[in-house]
Amino acid sequence: MPHSASYRRILHRMGYYNYQQGLIYRNLDQKNGWNSHLAHCRDFIIKTIGLVNPSRITVLGSGWLMDLPIAEMAEKAEKISLVDIVHPPEVIEQTAGLRNVEISEQDVSGGLIKEVWNKAGKKIFFNKLPSLGTIVIPEYQPVGDPGFVISLNIATQLEVLPERLLKRKSKAPDEEYIRFRKDIQEKHIGFLKKHISVLITDEAEIIYKANGSQTENKTLLAELPASRISDSWIWDFDLMHTDFNRQKSQFKVVALMI
Repeated sequence: MPHSASYRRILHRMGYYNYQQGLIYRNLDQKNGWNSHLAHCRDFIIKTIGLVNPSRITVLGSGWLMDLPIAEMAEKAEKISLVDIVHPPEVIEQTAGLRNVEISEQDVSGGLIKEVWNKAGKKIFFNKLPSLGTIVIPEYQPVGDPGFVISLNIATQLEVLPERLLKRKSKAPDEEYIRFRKDIQEKHIGFLKKHISVLITDEAEIIYKANGSQTENKTLLAELPASRISDSWIWDFDLMHTDFNRQKSQFKVVALMI
């Protein structure tokens, strides 16, 4: 079911449409630099589907389908649900001919977008939210049995735009944002643990500065669950100096079948 006009306005004001477009532009800017990461994602998904042989697959964070072997999946499963907050028109067109693939626009965080907007969206400089304590972190609730669940490069992204809004609209200290991010990630992983699932996510970012120094920042604050099989690799996220600070960055990525 499509979003209402009022909800689309919230998504626009929080930057979701621009964020989605930004991902495809960044990929193009890297001049094939993402290819290895995308191939690793697709290969791991194909491998796990071969082990499970699911009749139904639900993909959370399907995005532009760059990292998803949709054609191969459509041949193996009876039903595939692609779930994301918004779907690019190109993706809707690409999947239109696949009879067993359905598109669903949902908040994969379970309603966090509306929760954050309702609590902070209309705040101004003189009445900023004093803390994040009133914000309830929900858990995603699918309609019916999702089958085999794939969380695709989204576990550390659910927090990005809600946190960005809150930092403009709240006076909360830094430690509350750390807790906020961790709680969102834990709720997402908690949902995955209830199903046979794949989790593909970055867990740390390595930043290479122009002066030759480097730092590593944890992006995954929640504890990784136990896995049946796993893999890991480096994602050359930005090695073309597109960052305005002339920094390069890589992500450490982990893939698990839970």
